[in-house]
Amino acid sequence: MKVSKLVSSCDIKDCPTIYATDRDTLLVQGEVPAGHGLEIPANETVVEIPMQLFLDLIRKALRDKIA
Repeated sequence: MKVSKLVSSCDIKDCPTIYATDRDTLLVQGEVPAGHGLEIPANETVVEIPMQLFLDLIRKALRDKIA
C-alpha cells in the first residue's frame, strides 16, 4: 500500500495525522481514547484527533483543487 501524508498537527512522527492511500482510502493516526463506552469489534479501533486537523484537510483540499 502506498501512503502519502495529507495533513498533520505537527512535524514529528507521533502527532495526529491523516494519510491518503493508493486504494482511495484514508488512514488516521491519533490517540486511542479510553473510557469512550463504544462497542468496537476486535478487528477495528477508534482514534481521537483534533477537529482542527479535519478543517486543515478541507482547506488543503480546496487549495489543491483551485491550484
